[in-house]
Amino acid sequence: MGLANWIEIGRMDELARLDTPVHRIDARVKIITSIAFIVAVMSFPRYEISALTPYFLYPLVLVFLGRIPLGCIMRKMLVAAPFALAIGVFNPIFDRAPAVVINSFVISGGWLSFASIILRFLLTVGTALTLVACTGMYRLAGGLERIGLPRIFVVQLLFLYRYLFVIADEGSRMMCSLELRTCGPMGLTRHVYGSLVGHLLLRSMARAERIYRAMVARGFSGEIKIMRQTSLQSADWVFLLGWMAFFVAARRWNLAAGLGSLVMGGGS
Repeated sequence: MGLANWIEIGRMDELARLDTPVHRIDARVKIITSIAFIVAVMSFPRYEISALTPYFLYPLVLVFLGRIPLGCIMRKMLVAAPFALAIGVFNPIFDRAPAVVINSFVISGGWLSFASIILRFLLTVGTALTLVACTGMYRLAGGLERIGLPRIFVVQLLFLYRYLFVIADEGSRMMCSLELRTCGPMGLTRHVYGSLVGHLLLRSMARAERIYRAMVARGFSGEIKIMRQTSLQSADWVFLLGWMAFFVAARRWNLAAGLGSLVMGGGS
């Protein structure tokens, strides 16, 4: 299951090759907008829930306009979900102060903060994955460098992304060899697990060294060259300013509560 998740990262590159209005937005604009989105989401108080819900509009718009399969994003979010659960799972235990009373049902502050953590996780991680899927790692790295991120960090990010595939490929080869030598799939015992991990590390390092030497032989000098430089168009400015205005409005006013009051008032 772990190797399958790593290998499926390559699906992001396939999705990044699509030609949609979202894909055509400049990478710098999508990066700045997504950073502003994450800052706005993380700036809410720890007990806030309803005011966070309008922010789901941004990643959902990117997903549907970019024709990105929602299931692909959700599967990758499940890999990181245990970390979010581990952060907030003890909140209901340590924070038992009553926060909301609905009829005779009392909800403690711990449950509210736990729900808020899960919402923030869904919003921020979902947006980050969607950003990669509708931009691609290489365009994303180029955009990061053009907005001021030091080149050494950009190169390290690309190498990290590239060598995930190297590790996954070596791991697949080792699992295939293991199955051939045991006449079928078998569970990894503690006795062989350490040996497999050690051999995977050694084989990955050896292959990474061969890849690096091949890159140097082809003229790599520590700089990732972008074949085509882009300039900001009117659609990029509309995308940036429009979403920024929405984030500011959603941060200043509780749009969900306002819409609920309007609907209830209209219904009455």
